[in-house]
Amino acid sequence: MAEVKPGGQPAAELSEAAQSELLDLCEDQFAQLEKLQNEIILCEPDFCENPQEQSVNRLMATEAEQKKWLAMEPKLLATNSEVLLHAGKEEMIKLCSELEMVLSCYEAKRDKLKETKELEQEWLEEKKQVLIAATDHVERLKMEKEKLSEHSVLQDTKAKIQKMKVYQERLMESLGDVLEKHVPLPQNESSMNKKKKNIELGLNEDLISLNEILEVLMNKVLNTPHDPYVTIDDTFWPPYIEMLLRYGIAVRHPDNNFKIRLETFF
Repeated sequence: MAEVKPGGQPAAELSEAAQSELLDLCEDQFAQLEKLQNEIILCEPDFCENPQEQSVNRLMATEAEQKKWLAMEPKLLATNSEVLLHAGKEEMIKLCSELEMVLSCYEAKRDKLKETKELEQEWLEEKKQVLIAATDHVERLKMEKEKLSEHSVLQDTKAKIQKMKVYQERLMESLGDVLEKHVPLPQNESSMNKKKKNIELGLNEDLISLNEILEVLMNKVLNTPHDPYVTIDDTFWPPYIEMLLRYGIAVRHPDNNFKIRLETFF
């Protein structure tokens, strides 16, 4: 049967003369190959005392044979044009098939690279947009910074300090009002009972209010944080001191019971 080409058409068969010539040529080459094989077998000894030397000799002989074949010009195995044409066609068909496989592989690789390129371009575009946005933000901040002069910053800081002072004064006034209302001095009673009670309890006329005691403790902490203790004297009413200690607002000195300080609330 005739061979079928990739295009679907059967390849033309060789003529009888060409087939006969090709068979004769193959037989001649096979006979020559058998002859060379027999010569190689006869030349090889049955054993060798030095296998390493034998390997070296074989390597040298092989290299010499290789140089000889490289120096020789290739000869056609057949001179019949019909045989050469048929062999050329088969070789071309085989080569085209291999090239088609290579082309398919490179097309797949090209498509993959194209897809990767599109993804990289999208990523690059996103990064460019982020860079543009960041640059605009930096420029806007620079412009705002240039607009804010040193004088305006100073005035703003002073205004904030003044607000804090006003707020602090209001807190202290509120605290004083609450303490004056709910924790008054022992002298703040009716004038008739004042002298009598002072005589009975032995109260000091110079007692300071709870609000003043707290102010003294706070000022001591702020002015001398390394030594926040205040010495208790006759102006400190003992019940006030006991109340501050009991509710954890103040603590005594570990070595001196006549010194107290404001408890640390942070």
